[in-house]
Amino acid sequence: MILGKNFSNLKVILVEPKGTLNVGSVARLCSNFEVDELRIVSPKCDIFSLEAKKMALKGHKFLENCKIFDDLQKAIFDCDLVLASCGRIDVNQNSFFGSSEDIFDWTLSFKKINNLAIIFGREDRGLTNSELLLANKTFNIPTSQNNPSLNLSHAVSIALYELNKSSKRNFDQELKVFNLASSKQIHDSFLEIEELLLKVGYLLKHTSKAKISKFKNFILGANTSKHEINVLRGIVHQINWFLNNSKRN
Repeated sequence: MILGKNFSNLKVILVEPKGTLNVGSVARLCSNFEVDELRIVSPKCDIFSLEAKKMALKGHKFLENCKIFDDLQKAIFDCDLVLASCGRIDVNQNSFFGSSEDIFDWTLSFKKINNLAIIFGREDRGLTNSELLLANKTFNIPTSQNNPSLNLSHAVSIALYELNKSSKRNFDQELKVFNLASSKQIHDSFLEIEELLLKVGYLLKHTSKAKISKFKNFILGANTSKHEINVLRGIVHQINWFLNNSKRN
């Protein structure tokens, strides 16, 4: 596999793409770099059009076999590690955010990652803040500050190339065992945490999302392990159990 042995089952995920030519180009790139699967969330164009197929060339099978989802959460449900591309330079300072080179080097410092996903946002406005929070890490491809936004297919090509390059650079390094909490585990945990904190009055409904986002950014930045997120979730379950049983007594 071109992208090395550090991970298997690489998924490229496009969110609400509007351009058939971009979708076709990305399918071709999936073939160039031996990506496992193309996934598309709520496409805003005909991804099976003749234009898309012409652009895809040998990548036409990625169009024919691509999985379509109506929600980004569903598109990443089986992924152990999720990376998201962000072209904005004014991204929230609390976000765990790095250059594509740094993030890919970090990703490939692990022995094995099953089901790695890379998310790319809309051509005109990228990913929303809430969508970025579904990723374990957010990366930026450095460009001119006067014009930081890249064409969708260009961004995908650079990301896959840099991931390939990082794979070769890290090949002989001593690698760590991958044990990070998945995006789904973190997301599900924070739904429970938010519900608990609303119940005890620590959070207010109209400000809860903003405060939870800051806490979630902290957890993502801390590279929280599966064991650590399970401990956090166990604490939440125990508090809920206590509150529910206290009301009965």
